[in-house]
Amino acid sequence: MKKKFETNAIRTQLERSQFLEHSSPIYLTSSFVFEDAEDMRASFAEEKDRNVYSRYSNPNSSEFIEKVCQMEGAEDGFAFASGMAAVFSTFAALLNSGDHVLSARSIFGATHGMFNKIFPKWNISHSYFKIDELDSIEKLIQRNTKIIYAESPTNPGVDILDLEELGKIAKKHNLILIIDNCFASPYLQQPIKFGADLVIHSGTKLMDGQGRVLAGITVGSKDLIDKIYRFSRITGPTLSPFNAWVLSKSLETLAVRVDRHCENALKLANFLEGHEKVNWVKYPFLKSHPKYEIAKKQMKAGGCVVAFEVKGGLEAGQKFFDSIKLLSLSANLGDSRSIVTHPASTTHSKLSSEERAETGIADGMVRVSVGLEHIDDILGDIGQALGY
Repeated sequence: MKKKFETNAIRTQLERSQFLEHSSPIYLTSSFVFEDAEDMRASFAEEKDRNVYSRYSNPNSSEFIEKVCQMEGAEDGFAFASGMAAVFSTFAALLNSGDHVLSARSIFGATHGMFNKIFPKWNISHSYFKIDELDSIEKLIQRNTKIIYAESPTNPGVDILDLEELGKIAKKHNLILIIDNCFASPYLQQPIKFGADLVIHSGTKLMDGQGRVLAGITVGSKDLIDKIYRFSRITGPTLSPFNAWVLSKSLETLAVRVDRHCENALKLANFLEGHEKVNWVKYPFLKSHPKYEIAKKQMKAGGCVVAFEVKGGLEAGQKFFDSIKLLSLSANLGDSRSIVTHPASTTHSKLSSEERAETGIADGMVRVSVGLEHIDDILGDIGQALGY
């Protein structure tokens, strides 16, 4: 019998010791022992499917990977020490000198830095397409283009890209489609259903859900993951067993947590939409969102992030942040605790003012990761901060 999402998240357990524990133990070991010389040889030759060294695999990371693969509908995956380790290693494993990447312009600041500061040293080029001009993508495809990359919803402006349209373009031109699904989580959206070959997550965000550990994961087709695994086996960006154990346990409550995140976030978005101190509000499941219908098509709910602009520009934005009393001033998201972030001076501060303008990041823009506190307290704090 095919089990539901929530059941798989709780009941997937790959390893039990001789003690038959109910909850998976932590395998804090760097290496594993062998029965004899032949067992050791065969294991390193990959003639046996077994753990050899925790940089390659570990029971805890394997369980975490299996859960995410089931959630995303993926064949295989590999877990990393951070979200950016997942992003970098995925690209580095698949690209060669002379290759070209076609990416959405609205992406995380560190990913933008990777494309512009690191990859050019290895003769890997990129082009950006505007998220609201998908019909321009095919004009930007070059003979050496290998990958199409996008986030949806985007960071920090929670814009939406049509994943099905991206999937069709990638398939038509035999390109690898990679989607960063971090803002949605696999509970709300499964990009593989719409044509993605690989899906990347920062496990630091909604997957952990309590701001405890750094982690990343890439899942997708078995042949592409094998290339990523072999690159990572050599270079060593592997997730630690302890963090993998934390994340595997966290996934057991992902559905119930994200339901509350989304419920609170929609209420906050509605509150802000009618506020006299706010220029605009963006949330995927607000009917005023320009891609509302697409969001409804490919997402179960709108996620935990609300973006808005305070009237009065940078000075008004600073007053808002200085007036916050309950919510956290931080650069993380997906935490049980609500977080307010000023992208222009934090997550996207390395971008020039022109680059921020191109991606819709205004000086007065606020990103709220809506947590699990009572909604009345969240609204109360943001409301009084806007009143300053």
